[in-house]
Amino acid sequence: MTKKDKKTAINMTDIREGIDSIDAQIQSLISQRAELAKNIGLTKKKNGASTDFYRPEREADVLKSVLERNQGPLKNEEMLRLFREIMSACLAQQEPLKVGFLGPEGTFTQAAVYKQFGHSVRALPCISIDEVFQEVECQAADFGVVPIENSTEGTVNNTLDMFLSSSLKICGEIELRIEHHLIGKMNDLNSIKRICAHEQALAQCRGWVREYLPEIELISVSSNAVGARRARDEKGTAAIGGDTAAGIYDLNILTKNIEDRSDNTTRFLVIGRNMIAPSGDDKTTILLSADDTKTGAGVLYSILEPFSANNINITRIESRPSHKKNWDYVFFLDVDGHADDKSLKSVLEELQASCSLFRILGAYPKAVD
Repeated sequence: MTKKDKKTAINMTDIREGIDSIDAQIQSLISQRAELAKNIGLTKKKNGASTDFYRPEREADVLKSVLERNQGPLKNEEMLRLFREIMSACLAQQEPLKVGFLGPEGTFTQAAVYKQFGHSVRALPCISIDEVFQEVECQAADFGVVPIENSTEGTVNNTLDMFLSSSLKICGEIELRIEHHLIGKMNDLNSIKRICAHEQALAQCRGWVREYLPEIELISVSSNAVGARRARDEKGTAAIGGDTAAGIYDLNILTKNIEDRSDNTTRFLVIGRNMIAPSGDDKTTILLSADDTKTGAGVLYSILEPFSANNINITRIESRPSHKKNWDYVFFLDVDGHADDKSLKSVLEELQASCSLFRILGAYPKAVD
């Protein structure tokens, strides 16, 4: 061994010893954090529910601090993921949160659950968005996660419509970058006879499919996970899904990232039974309709004008049939700020007095990424 090789070997030994020392410190500090989190739980009511220990506004504040402190070399996304898992494990000491999601296993909604809550929760697959709401309403789940909109294909109307009859509140939001892969048991594209996927996934990948597999039959199914299951069980069937689905159903990734837009992102809502306290960087969602006696031009303007007059930003507005009579609509609004903020609170009180329907669906921390 040359002198240079010996010096390199010594340097590597020093570096590894340094890493081992840091690992021991990290583990000790994580244990201390877990002990403090455990003590917080013990100060609460002995028979308190899991939701008493999970505070979305507190978690959002912690994650913002993580971003502010991060100076690399790890990316913000990786640092956030590490801290979410630490918080998830600490919280699970009391009792793991039960979180319902649009299943079966392997959907992007499940990935959103783990992004928001970490892997120490009990993720409960549900067969429909309606069932996610029902599981939370009957307290079989502490929270639920449902898709609300995609940056390419727009709103998930079924989720919006559930709020017309449900008393649940929006407790948070999750933004998940969607990476669609073509997956299947086969080893090449020539063996594919059909592709099974959710209609949203098919729409988000239509350009790629049209270019590379124009003659292939496209079959819409209730979820990408159902498509992955069929790809596992049916010869000649491929599916569209992410890494999670490929792993769960033991499928090959035939082509990665077949989505038509590289910025393809889906926004999910966290639903629960209680309103969330302010975090300092919040969003409020409102359901309303104009007074039945007001018709004609200017009705929508009368709803929106108070926000403009008070310099409150509306980030999203959607209309949906009210299901009461033909051509009668309700509006869903996302606005910056928490419903308890002084300026926003006065606007909401003004709207409540002038609308035939008015409900605050939730005030919650903005997605942290």
